[in-house]
Amino acid sequence: MNFNRKQLSNEELLNIYKNLLYPRIIEEKMLILLRQGRIGKWFSGIGQEAISVGCTMALHRDEYILPLHRNLGVFTTRKMPFKKLFAQWQGKKSGFTKGRDRSFHFGTNEYHIVGMISHLGAMLGVANGISLAHLLNKEGKISLVFSGDGGTSEGDFHEAMNVAAVWNLPVIFLIENNGYGLSTPSNEQFKCKQFIDKGIGYGMEAYQVDGNNILEVFHKMTELSDSMRRSPRPILLEAMTFRMRGHEEASGTKYVPQELFDEWGKKDPISNYESYLVQEGVLNEELKQAIYDELKSGMDDDLAEVFAEPEVVADIEEEIGDLYAQYAQEIIPPATDKASDKRLVDAISDGLRQSMERHDNTVLMGQDVAEYGGVFKISDNFYKMFGKERVRNTPITESSILGAGYGLAIKGYKAIVEMQFADFVTCGFNQIVNNLAKSHYRWAQPADVVVRMPTGAGVGAGPFHSQSTEAWFFHVPGLKIIYPSSPYDAKGLLCAAINDPNPVMFFEHKALYRSIEGSVPDDYYTIEIGKAKTVKSGDELTVITYGWGVHWAVEACEKLGISAEIVDLRTLLPWDKEAVEVAVKKTGKVLVLHEDTLTGGIGAEIAAWISEHCFTSLDAPVKRIGSLDIPVPLAKDLEEHFLAKSRLEDGLKQLIEW
Repeated sequence: MNFNRKQLSNEELLNIYKNLLYPRIIEEKMLILLRQGRIGKWFSGIGQEAISVGCTMALHRDEYILPLHRNLGVFTTRKMPFKKLFAQWQGKKSGFTKGRDRSFHFGTNEYHIVGMISHLGAMLGVANGISLAHLLNKEGKISLVFSGDGGTSEGDFHEAMNVAAVWNLPVIFLIENNGYGLSTPSNEQFKCKQFIDKGIGYGMEAYQVDGNNILEVFHKMTELSDSMRRSPRPILLEAMTFRMRGHEEASGTKYVPQELFDEWGKKDPISNYESYLVQEGVLNEELKQAIYDELKSGMDDDLAEVFAEPEVVADIEEEIGDLYAQYAQEIIPPATDKASDKRLVDAISDGLRQSMERHDNTVLMGQDVAEYGGVFKISDNFYKMFGKERVRNTPITESSILGAGYGLAIKGYKAIVEMQFADFVTCGFNQIVNNLAKSHYRWAQPADVVVRMPTGAGVGAGPFHSQSTEAWFFHVPGLKIIYPSSPYDAKGLLCAAINDPNPVMFFEHKALYRSIEGSVPDDYYTIEIGKAKTVKSGDELTVITYGWGVHWAVEACEKLGISAEIVDLRTLLPWDKEAVEVAVKKTGKVLVLHEDTLTGGIGAEIAAWISEHCFTSLDAPVKRIGSLDIPVPLAKDLEEHFLAKSRLEDGLKQLIEW
C-alpha cells in the first residue's frame, strides 16, 4: 500500500491516525461485550474505517453526511460523545432517539449527520434535497451519502443519481464496494465490472479509490469537495474495500472464501498506516501506546454509566406527543371581504400561489409543474412568478423527489411535491411512510413536506388514474391527511397545510376540479386542520363523509326528502371525533360514506369508533357504504356501478326505515 502525505504535517498525520484508530478501539470493545452477552447486536466496519474517517475529515463540519451501519468512523470523527452513542446502541433514554431506534438509525443536526433507515437507497434522494438547499442558499457546500454495493441495486439509487445529474447537485455518492450484499457476492448483484462505469450513463464524473488507504481517500475527497464547492455538480466515488466481519455478527462469514480474508487482511487500513507512520518517523511504540490509552480513557466509565441507566419506561403522553412537531396553528382570516366565485382547481391554485408568496422558502416540485403548469394547470405560469429554482420540473422519479423534499425540510425549507396522479404515489411509498412519517418521532426532525394528490374516479380514467388512496396512509402514524370537498375549504386548508411543519397528504378530487365552484375569499386565509364541518343540518339521520361523498350525500338526501345531518370530515388524520360524536347523538342513526372501496376503508375505523364510544346513542346499527371491492373500471357504466353513489339511496332508505 503506497501512501502519499503530500503537504500534510506530522501533526496532521497523527490526527488522521487518531481518528482512524478510535472506531477500531470502540469496535473491539463492542465485540467483547457481544461475546459476553451484554449487547444484542453489532454491525462491524472493521477493515473499512479509512473510508468513513477519510471522507469525514475532508468535509466541513457543517456539511451533511448520510452514513450506513458500518460507518462508525463518521460519527466518531464528528466528535460525537461515546457515552451518548453507546446509549443509542443500547436503546436507552439518553440516546439520540430516546430508545425508539438503535444502531445508526438516527440523525442529529448538531453534528450534521442524517442516519439511515433500514430500506437501502432511501437516503440517497434525501442527500439530493440537502444539496438542493445548498444551491438555493448559494452556500458553497456539499453533501455526502453512502451506499453499499448491494444497495445500488435499488431503484432509489438510479433515481437519485439521475436527479442529481439533471439538477447538477453538489452531492457525492460514495459506494463502498466490499464485494458482498450481506451474503450475495457481486457477480450475483450486478454485471458491470466497476461502479465508476455507471457515471458515464448518468452524465457525471466518477472516480475510484483504494478504500483501505486513508491518505488516498482523504486527499481524493478533499480534492473533489473543494472543486464541487466552487463548481457544484454530483460525483460518484467508488471505494474498493472488504468487510472483515459478517453483515452483522450473528450472520457469520462462512460464505466468504478464506483466500479473500487472507488477501484483504494484508490490506488492513490501520496496520498499514501505522507502518507508514513508523517509517516516516512520525510514530513509535511509546507514542502509539500513549494514543491508544488516550482514546480508550474513560470508555469503561462511560459504559458502566450507560449500563447502569434504567431501561426506558413508556410515557404514553410523551410517546404520542413526539409523533408530530409541536405546532400551534394560527387561524388567519382573510384581510378583506373581497371574494369571487372560484372552481376547486382555481381555489387550490390561488392558495398555492399565495402560500409561495408568503413563504419564500417554499419549493414546488413535480412532473411538468413548470412551463406546462401541471397536468391540471394548477401551477400555470408559476415558474414565471417564482422562477424555476422554486418551481421545479422533475424527472419521473417519485421516490427520489419525495426524498429530496425531506432533505429540503432538514435544511429549513418547505417542500410541496405534486403527484401527477395519486395512484403514482406507490412509487414513493417508502419515503412517505418510513422517512416523512417517522422523522419527528425518531429524531425530532420536522418533515415539512406537503404531498399534493389529484385523486378519485368519475373521469373515465380506469384502474391506474382513478384510485382513492387515502386509506393507504390513514394507518400511518406521523402523517396528516386533508381531503377538502369545496373550493373554500380547499384553499384555506392548503394554506394551512403548507404552514404546518409536519408531513401532510393533501387530496384533491379530479372530478371536482372544474365541476364545482363557490365563493372564495381573494385574500390569503387558513382553516383549522382537524376540524370537521356540518354541511347540512337535519334530525332524521347523520351522514359522515368527505370529498365527493359530501356532494353525493347532499344530492341524495334532498332527492329523498331526508332531513340529514351531513358532516364533512375535511381532515382525515387526525379526524374530528368530537364533531362526529355530536352528530351521532343528534340523530341516533349513522351512515358512513366514502368513494374508496368498502373493505379496509376509513369508514370502517369511524364506524368502529362510533360503535365503541356512542353505542348507547344509536337507534340502528352503523351503516357503511363504499365502492365495490374491485379495481376502478374504465367504461362509464362499469364505473358508475362501481362507485358508492350507486348504492347510496338504497342505503339511506334502509337506515331511515330501521
